[in-house]
Amino acid sequence: MKKAKILYVSQEIVPFLPETNIATKSRQLPQKANENGREIRVFMPRFGCINERRHQLHEVIRLSGMNLIINDTDHPLIIKVASIPSARMQVYFIDNEEYFQRKATTRDKDEKFFEDNDERSMFFCKGVLETVKKLGWTPDIIHCHGWMTAAMPLYLKKMYFDDPHFIDTKVIYSAYDADMKEGIDKEVINKFAFDGVEKAELDMLKSADIEALNKMAVKFADGVVRGSESYSAGFEKFLKEQDKPILTYQSDDNYFDAYNEFYDNILEENTVLAH
Repeated sequence: MKKAKILYVSQEIVPFLPETNIATKSRQLPQKANENGREIRVFMPRFGCINERRHQLHEVIRLSGMNLIINDTDHPLIIKVASIPSARMQVYFIDNEEYFQRKATTRDKDEKFFEDNDERSMFFCKGVLETVKKLGWTPDIIHCHGWMTAAMPLYLKKMYFDDPHFIDTKVIYSAYDADMKEGIDKEVINKFAFDGVEKAELDMLKSADIEALNKMAVKFADGVVRGSESYSAGFEKFLKEQDKPILTYQSDDNYFDAYNEFYDNILEENTVLAH
């Protein structure tokens, strides 16, 4: 089997943000994959609370400069990069003044969820896909971590499905229980519809919350990883109804072999379908 290329997309990664289940896995997993012969790229949002000087972020001029349309409005895309020397790993950051300059991640100083978190997710996912194209790097698997990456499976299957760059790319979604009950803009269906997605494909978004975004990601993913031990009854029921590979929750100290095997299974399934 050729050296598989895996694109890791996460809403948070240590050491740029504090340790959480998502941030820690998103830091360790790419390193382990790289050490085991995978070729990797890693992306996250450039939240305003990330200390650029401490982590030595710098803009990649040749990748910046595109405009992305979100809900009929142009938004400039800025790409930055930093290294994690101990892991021999680079991390690319998706940045935009309107969406990511505020000095917080997903909540304001009063702990209220940002009203535009749905659009921030859309911009982030589109930014990753467009930047990967500009890099000229074609991933075999895109492994998404957390609800801010939830638009990625939808975009790959509905907007980029005929793009030669992603024609054989499989997408895996790791669902975490964080923020599941938080609400998002009730216009979220119309925003995805503006991108050409049929509204009939987006029924699960009628509840306009983070759980709905997770359901959407699961629906369009080729494989799903249980990133948390348990979820709400509604989300558990939804998972059980899916006819696709789902990796059971793995403990923090013994997960990589299971993830690695899951990658191979998804890639082998792709090879079988191609023949």
